Amino acid sequence: METAGYATLSRQTGLMREMRVVANNIANSATTGYRSEGLIFSEYVQSAPGQQSMSMARANIHNTSMEQGQLTKTNGTFDFAIEGDAFFMVETPQGQRLTRSGAFSSTAQGDLVTMDGHRVMDAGGAPLFVPTDADSFQVGSDGTLSANGQPLGQIGLFKPVEMHTMSREDGVMFRVDGDIEPALEGRVLQGFLEGSNVNAIQQVSRMIEIQRAYEMGQSFLTTEDERIRAAIKNLIK
Repeated sequence: METAGYATLSRQTGLMREMRVVANNIANSATTGYRSEGLIFSEYVQSAPGQQSMSMARANIHNTSMEQGQLTKTNGTFDFAIEGDAFFMVETPQGQRLTRSGAFSSTAQGDLVTMDGHRVMDAGGAPLFVPTDADSFQVGSDGTLSANGQPLGQIGLFKPVEMHTMSREDGVMFRVDGDIEPALEGRVLQGFLEGSNVNAIQQVSRMIEIQRAYEMGQSFLTTEDERIRAAIKNLIK
């Protein structure tokens, strides 16, 4: 295969990866707390002894949008949303994770948990306790949780010290391969949920663009294959 063919194949591979990312964004356009994801394409020049240098494309870096999603009022007692750059911290079997999805509930044991049963952490990084016999629950803008007028604790708001150390896990969960610190800015809203920040119209438009670009690349490869086959046939006559 000639240089043009290798370069086109590298581009096709990147387009396939981006198509998967865009399709996942569209599938999660209604997922609470979901963050839209994209791919960053990079170019590098590859050469070998006795061969012409060629430009190759690579799309391996995932870029997550941290734009605020739309807030929807639910009036749910344990539905919480965050205004600002901060995250809830939850305890999973794999360790502590950050999330913007605040659709919580309480267990019979009094734990505040996510829909997957992961315990929500307080400002000190310990599980929050919610009395099962309390008549009313209130949460202040700073995350202070009260039951029947008595303070119980404070919902923790956190953020990574360096954003590039954060990696997506399980849709709305993020793993941090670095230090996590309390978020000084951020406001907790009770009875609200933050929606996905995916712009579905833009994502569908991008999907069409990717499909057309892939088809153009495929057409080029087919034409190039036919040209090489014809050249070989002429040589062996």
